[in-house]
Amino acid sequence: MHPIYKKYSISINHNTLHMNITPDVKKQAFKEFGKSEFDTGSTEAQIALFTQKIQHLTEHLKKFKKDLATERSLVMMVGKRRKLLDYLKETEIERYRTIIKKLKIRK
Repeated sequence: MHPIYKKYSISINHNTLHMNITPDVKKQAFKEFGKSEFDTGSTEAQIALFTQKIQHLTEHLKKFKKDLATERSLVMMVGKRRKLLDYLKETEIERYRTIIKKLKIRK
């Protein structure tokens, strides 16, 4: 590598690009909404995880209004959560009502 490139290389901190949701927070959400802390596949656990990510991205967008990539991913995530909620509503309405009430999601 040329010495000038080494001197002026731009380093991107990839940790800032990831969600601010730690594995402990995920386990807590899975434990609270799923069957156990290792239950990552149940619909309720997925909805809870999407809700946490949506809240995090919403706070990020309040600070950085012009971050269009994050805004797009937020819209896509809301759509995924909506699909899961619709599925739960069609299959088991009581579980749907419970998760809506627990997560305080508007409907």
